[in-house]
Amino acid sequence: MTRPAAREEIRIGISSCLLGERVRYDGGHKLDAIAADLARFARLVPVCPEVELGLGTPREPIRLERRGRGVRLVAVASRLDHTQAMRRFAEARVRELERLDLSGYVLKKDSPSCGLERVWVWDGRRRARAGRGLFAATLVERMPLLPVEEEERLHDPSLFESFVERVLAYRRLPRLQREPPTGD
Repeated sequence: MTRPAAREEIRIGISSCLLGERVRYDGGHKLDAIAADLARFARLVPVCPEVELGLGTPREPIRLERRGRGVRLVAVASRLDHTQAMRRFAEARVRELERLDLSGYVLKKDSPSCGLERVWVWDGRRRARAGRGLFAATLVERMPLLPVEEEERLHDPSLFESFVERVLAYRRLPRLQREPPTGD
């Protein structure tokens, strides 16, 4: 598949670890060849909210914890609460991504920052798949029409194809809004 001309370039945000970048808490990565293959037709824009927030690599694991009616982003051993810092970071980073004119986004499943849905939330000694990563929550709140998927769903060929079709349609949307259809 040929890349589009620069002015029509398609950009897709993606969790950095999915591209093989060693940004995970343990210094590793989660290279996903299928997600990385989107580079055949789009410029991939890597983002690691945890590293970009300044948590470093390797780092102490973090998780989502329910406290009262809210959910917090907490370091497992030190108990440092990163919630407010991540929310501030996410707001600023998503504003930057909006200016890049993204046409889609691929997030890392189960991540306390990037998981789109069913992220583990701890409540005392129990946990439930009831959360959304803090960065992912800001992304979908500020860009509700942007096509977004978790990498594992792209392993289903029909869901991969659907994502690509949604990305292409999203990319064409501004032009369609500027140039209404003619009666031809």
